[in-house]
Amino acid sequence: MPVQRLVVIGGDAAGMSAAAQARRSAPVDDLEVLAFERGPRTSYAACGLPYLVGGEVADADRLVARTPEQFRANGIDVQVRHEVVEVDTAARRVCVRDLDAGTERHEPYDQLLIATGARGVRPPLPGIDAGRVLELRTIDQAAELEQVLTTGARRAVVVGGGYIGIEVAEALVARGLDVAMVEMAEHCMATVLDPSMASLVDDAVRAGGVDLRLGTPVAGFAVKDGRVRGVETGSGGLDADVVVLGLGVRAETGLADAAGVPVGRAGGIVVDNTMHTPVDGVWAAGDCVESHHRVSGRPAVVALGTHANKQGRVAGTNIAAVVRGDAPTARFGGVLGTAVTRFQRTEVGRTGLTAGEATELGHDIVAVTTEAPSRARYYPGGEPMQILVVAERVGGRLLGAQIVGGDASAKRIDVLATALWNDMTVDEIGGMDLSYAPPFSPVWDPVLLAAGKAAAAVARP
Repeated sequence: MPVQRLVVIGGDAAGMSAAAQARRSAPVDDLEVLAFERGPRTSYAACGLPYLVGGEVADADRLVARTPEQFRANGIDVQVRHEVVEVDTAARRVCVRDLDAGTERHEPYDQLLIATGARGVRPPLPGIDAGRVLELRTIDQAAELEQVLTTGARRAVVVGGGYIGIEVAEALVARGLDVAMVEMAEHCMATVLDPSMASLVDDAVRAGGVDLRLGTPVAGFAVKDGRVRGVETGSGGLDADVVVLGLGVRAETGLADAAGVPVGRAGGIVVDNTMHTPVDGVWAAGDCVESHHRVSGRPAVVALGTHANKQGRVAGTNIAAVVRGDAPTARFGGVLGTAVTRFQRTEVGRTGLTAGEATELGHDIVAVTTEAPSRARYYPGGEPMQILVVAERVGGRLLGAQIVGGDASAKRIDVLATALWNDMTVDEIGGMDLSYAPPFSPVWDPVLLAAGKAAAAVARP
């Protein structure tokens, strides 16, 4: 059998997980693996960038999981600073631009994995392209922000109050800057938390020293000598030596779309649960794809490294199977949107549907909030947390949950995510066998208390 070639577009989590898994699963004599990455690095933890800026991570090298040289040593031909600019699915080839040499060439493939990731949202506002209007998605962007901070910046404005926004704001406060945050919605994290829980995050951000401007759209940026000097809003201006955009991301689907690879209604590349697209020989994984949401039943784009790594592994396993002449066997199980973050000592966790989302989808729900301590009340160091449980009114099937609280709060969301993954009811959750010792939990863990309270509100069928 002639050697087949896998071409991977994108050298980060999904792409290199797929490349590595395919390499492990298929002999070199059967499969050549070639990966193109337009940046200078492969496989680094972008989620650690705010903590690099804040000083909790000592240097950028600690964020790199595996270098191009390490991949090459394992039989994967990684070419950094090479951008795929066109995919020809009929001819099964890609056009690659060498960004340093300025040349282009065509490379054939037998199997293609698209892992182009996501791009930061940059609305076409006046002045947005000025100097020091930054994002924080790459190590190079973190280095640029670091240079700004070490050359005298004192006033920062963070635009957007989602995950990245509050993490960057925390980092900038830690660095001693005067920080303002501008958010168009009425609350921080408004797209992933219900208002009652989001308001707790608002309180924490304000208490942490951030000038929080909610319900405030950005109109543009004041610029002088090519550099940002302020942020203009409908309620006045804010002076700024640096602006960091945290407006979320969008799936990077332009290359796939131009090649005729379908893009779905949620904005990501369409794949099945083997990570194969509707186009023969073309696979996709990571932040650029749509995933099946296990609760809503709808396609969703959830840009998280956890999913990207798992999807890459599934794709790599199945690509190797196809190369061997076997049927794909690995499956990606879908998403719940489970995530955690923090602002200083306030932790946030969420999974599944918010009460608002569940209602919009037509569910008749109960949404019950419980306050409980993280440790036994008599044991020192315990901190309060609030847990919001969303369940179907009849039968009590869990639909989603949110947690906001102090130390040791957020990761409790994983218990609820596990229950949600397995279609458990709040009554079943309330009876689960969870661990207990005073330094870790009250005798009734907060998750059990919250589930029990929700179960009491459920109508019995």
